[in-house]
Amino acid sequence: MTALDVRAARPDQLVSGDKGQWEIIVGLEVHAQVTSQAKLFSGASAAYGGDPNAHVSLVDAAMPGMLPVINKFCVEQAVRTGLGLNAEIHKKSRFDRKNYFYPDLPQGYQISQYKEPIVGEGQIEVEPDGEEPVTIRIERLHLEQDAGKSIHDLSPSETFVDLNRAGVALMEIVSRPDMRSSKEAAAYFNKLRSIVRALGTCDGNMEEGSMR
Repeated sequence: MTALDVRAARPDQLVSGDKGQWEIIVGLEVHAQVTSQAKLFSGASAAYGGDPNAHVSLVDAAMPGMLPVINKFCVEQAVRTGLGLNAEIHKKSRFDRKNYFYPDLPQGYQISQYKEPIVGEGQIEVEPDGEEPVTIRIERLHLEQDAGKSIHDLSPSETFVDLNRAGVALMEIVSRPDMRSSKEAAAYFNKLRSIVRALGTCDGNMEEGSMR
């Protein structure tokens, strides 16, 4: 069960509706692409851009018999981020398969973490514009693979698939539902972005999808 922040809502944070006043309660799951030259489970380049399907290994393409080997540097980057979030670093973690079918996911499942993430609970303090500092709790940070990209606008009758992004390492950073306004949510995201940029664990380039 997710524990809610016990702060009482301020009058200026309430939203009027037909049936009374509504309180905003926000939690965010932020995906941050790990700054690494190689992907999470293959040696293929994790660089942004490039010709379609130029950065794809046999592992990324899910060729039969190809086994993933974890990128140690990506694990170190996740641990570094966890320390920057004042979070607990788990000495033991494991990966799970998240099964779903989509054309740009060749394996038919995503390698992610569920029961035993690499980073546990933490917290950061944010300062919304003109307001008192607020502590936002972090529930977890886990590593997972990104999917490829489906391209629908090159043909009216066909969909094309670019696997350059498939297998790129992501950190999913999950907050508790501690934010009570859009200002607090924006301040939290901006603080998170500044932390990973300062640590060098994610470039935070939203226009490239590095943080979303």
